[in-house]
Amino acid sequence: MASGEFKNALRGTDEIQITVTGRKAGLEISNPLWFVEDDDKLYLLPVRGSDSDWYKNARKTPTIRLVAAGREYSGQAAPITDPARVQGVVEKFRAKYGAGEVKRYYSKLDVALEVPLT
Repeated sequence: MASGEFKNALRGTDEIQITVTGRKAGLEISNPLWFVEDDDKLYLLPVRGSDSDWYKNARKTPTIRLVAAGREYSGQAAPITDPARVQGVVEKFRAKYGAGEVKRYYSKLDVALEVPLT
């Protein structure tokens, strides 16, 4: 279960640090990412969609570590590949960050990840 401190930290930032295990060397790899929290779930959208290395790594080893404003949470990432569900995540990102920003940074919108926070 995500601590209240982690959820509060999410509300105070627009970017989190995600750490995944590399699928080839097994080393930890961290990246800053945008996110959307909705209904006790965290949604992540890979910038290059299914071509993003961190997404491929999370598919192989779904346990990921998230850090927001110094607060840490580990959870299980579940891929979202259904086009309608992916579109729903994209719409959440557009609402939070702006349609222009999503268009500028996200080149492929074919997948997303969901991390339960409960």
